[in-house]
Amino acid sequence: MKLGFKTPVILNAMIFGAALIQLGCATTGMQRSTNTRTTMKEVEDDYQLAIVRVSDTNASLETLVKMDQTDEKKAFEKYSDNVKKMKGIGKRLFGHADKMRTQQKEYFEEWRKQGNAYTNPEIQALSEQRREDLSGSFVKISEASVGVKGSFKAYMSGLEEIKTYLSTDLTPKGVESITPVVRKAIEDGEKLKESIYPVISTIDEARAEMAQGGNR
Repeated sequence: MKLGFKTPVILNAMIFGAALIQLGCATTGMQRSTNTRTTMKEVEDDYQLAIVRVSDTNASLETLVKMDQTDEKKAFEKYSDNVKKMKGIGKRLFGHADKMRTQQKEYFEEWRKQGNAYTNPEIQALSEQRREDLSGSFVKISEASVGVKGSFKAYMSGLEEIKTYLSTDLTPKGVESITPVVRKAIEDGEKLKESIYPVISTIDEARAEMAQGGNR
C-alpha cells in the first residue's frame, strides 16, 4: 500500500523536475539573448561616442596650430585632455567589443545544442535556419569592424607623439614645425570616423534582427 502511494508522488516529482530543467534552459537562452543585445547596445554607444571624441580631438588640434594662436598652453591643455578622453573611450570600446564576441559565441553554441535536441525535424530545421540567419548578421559586424582597431591605434599613436613633442617644445616654432604631422593626424581621425559608421549600422541591424525573434 505504501509503495503504491509513493510511486505517483515520485513520478510527479520527476515530471515537475524535468519541466523545471526545460524552463531553465529556455530562460538561459532568453537571458543570453538579452545580455548579448545589451552589450551590443553598449558597443554601439561606444562607437558613437568615439566619433564625438575624434571630432573634439581634431578640433583641438586645429586650434593648437592656428596661425594666430595667442595661448599655446591653454590650447595644449585642451588637446591633452581630449587625448586622455580618446584613450578612455578606446579602452572601453574594445573591452565591450571583446565581451560581445564572447557572448555571441556562447549564445549561438547554446542555440546549436538546443536545436539538436528537437525531435520534430521541422522545428529543428526552423531553429537552424533562424540561427544561420542571425549568425550572418554577426558576420557582417565582424567584416565591418576589420581595420577599425588598427586605425584607432594608429590615430592614438600619432596623438601621443604630438603630445610628447609639444610637451617639450610648446613654442610658436615648435608648433609650426610639427604642423604637417598634426595635419596627418587630423586626416587619420577623419578616416577612423568613416570606418566606424558601417560598424554602427551593422550592429543596429543585428540588434533589430535579434529583437524580432532571437530569443528562440
